Amino acid sequence: MAIKQSSSTSDTSDAQKAHRASKTLAGNAQRAVDPARKSTLALYESAIKLMQTGKFDKAHDAFSRMLESAPQDLADRIRMYISACVIQIEKSSTSFQTHEERYDYAISLLNQGNYEDAREHLQQILVEEQAADYAFYGLALLASLTGDADTCIEHLAEAIRLNGQNRLQARLDSDFDGVADDPRFTELLYPEI
Repeated sequence: MAIKQSSSTSDTSDAQKAHRASKTLAGNAQRAVDPARKSTLALYESAIKLMQTGKFDKAHDAFSRMLESAPQDLADRIRMYISACVIQIEKSSTSFQTHEERYDYAISLLNQGNYEDAREHLQQILVEEQAADYAFYGLALLASLTGDADTCIEHLAEAIRLNGQNRLQARLDSDFDGVADDPRFTELLYPEI
């Protein structure tokens, strides 16, 4: 009889183990994800990536739009990131007293690979001073570095038209190596040949 008890005890413990195992599996099962939350999380990740790349203005806008409909557990973190963006924006807010200062800043952005930001600053110079040969030269550099030969030639031609010294500068500038084999570039830089 002792053997039977141990057997039934064994059966009972096996049943309990099976019951516990199923509870564990059920407890670890993924709950259904709300589509709105999933969308918010995707936007949240995008905004964090914007911050990581130093685009605090765009990240701030993204977080601010997200805050309106964010679930409470994310809202606190979003507010924290908005505050961090504001601090960074205020810290990096630049004001230029001259177009040349803006140009120098644009070239530093260009050298760092921030092509779109550099383009915005160079174009802003041209909005305010249409005959800024150095802004056309900067746009030509940008176009060369991004592989846009047509735009490069167009902007460089305008820079040279406005200031002939740009022709000499371009002859020595290695940033134009990407278009150096283009016959239009050669004609532009060496018209006497």
